[in-house]
Amino acid sequence: MAPLNAPGLKLSRAYPPATRGTVVLWGLMGSYPFGGMTWQVLHHLVGFRRLGFDVWYVEDSDRYVYSANDYGKTADYEANVDYIARYMDRLDLGQRWIFRAPHSYETCRGARDMDGLARLYGEADAVFNLCGAQELLPHHSRIRCLVYLQTDPVADQVAVANGDEAKIQELDAYHHRFTYGANLNAADCLVPVERHSWLTTAPPVCADWWETDGPPPAGAALTTIAKWRHTAKDVVWQDEPWHWSKHHEFLRFMNVASRSPLPLELAVSSISEEEIGELNRHGWRTIPSATFKDPDDYFAYIRRSLGEFTVAKEQYVRPRSGWFSDRSVCYLAAGRPVIMQETGFSRYLPTGEGLFSFSTEEEALDAIEAVHADYRRHSAAARRIAREFFDAERVIGDLLRRVGLL
Repeated sequence: MAPLNAPGLKLSRAYPPATRGTVVLWGLMGSYPFGGMTWQVLHHLVGFRRLGFDVWYVEDSDRYVYSANDYGKTADYEANVDYIARYMDRLDLGQRWIFRAPHSYETCRGARDMDGLARLYGEADAVFNLCGAQELLPHHSRIRCLVYLQTDPVADQVAVANGDEAKIQELDAYHHRFTYGANLNAADCLVPVERHSWLTTAPPVCADWWETDGPPPAGAALTTIAKWRHTAKDVVWQDEPWHWSKHHEFLRFMNVASRSPLPLELAVSSISEEEIGELNRHGWRTIPSATFKDPDDYFAYIRRSLGEFTVAKEQYVRPRSGWFSDRSVCYLAAGRPVIMQETGFSRYLPTGEGLFSFSTEEEALDAIEAVHADYRRHSAAARRIAREFFDAERVIGDLLRRVGLL
């Protein structure tokens, strides 16, 4: 088993023959070359490949890419291309990726040129748009099966219900639409669902990558990795705003750290020094989340944590969307218990052992105390939940069955 701080962890294993068809995954691994986004893409790619599909990773967007060094937009994409190549090599998929230069329809990097990319779209049995990363462009008309993988529910559904014609036309183009909003259409869910049908899915994880041999090191904390403040993406439904910025929910549970029997640590970005000071005064440990922008560092941080304590965005919480985090499934797979603010996910996932939901401060503290009292039991339960509900082959296999490819 790889050690807790395993830089360059080998991510591949023997794959079956790629005889079941060809699929393309669109994502943001190169455009946003940071820890969590990269793991999201890698788990999907390997899920497809382990099931016997010839999977290609493609970035074909006119959006700016972001620098891995300073998080700013950049027109120099060479480092981003190198980043994609490095991680595809680690999956043993080094000849299965294409990056089209933004605003250029003549330049592709990777395994094919523009003509080859067009042929790939014509050959593919399906193209999966992970988190809506890829805008639809005229040359995508050759694709015969488009699948939308919505990792952030609510905003799209509200836009459609509010009559946003651009969003309606965009979603009309897809043959299948999947969402992490497991509670959509339930009686207690406030998210409006109009015009389009949505199938539920879950964040996949390659559980074998995250396995650990034992408990975390002494002094480990319940941690999470978060952006404190967002200034956009709020939505309004029936005159009620639902906020995207996570700080609104953290402030509701500010006192938990000072009352917790276990240390709580927040790896955080987009936060002022004054806000950091306020968190520290309330008992929170804080470190910059930029420390873990490298996927290997992100990986090591989760595995050396005691578990995860986290809130969710109001946009998921208030309407009871049923959303669950693709970061939290990594904690579970590592045998690290997860304590997460309730979004409605407890209707679909077992809670109370290895995974806990909370809506009040007292519920949060009760969950922390349970983990503290019997860590070994909750660690084992976390690992079981990851394998039963989020294993990549299980989650991706369900997707493929429902689009008719398995």
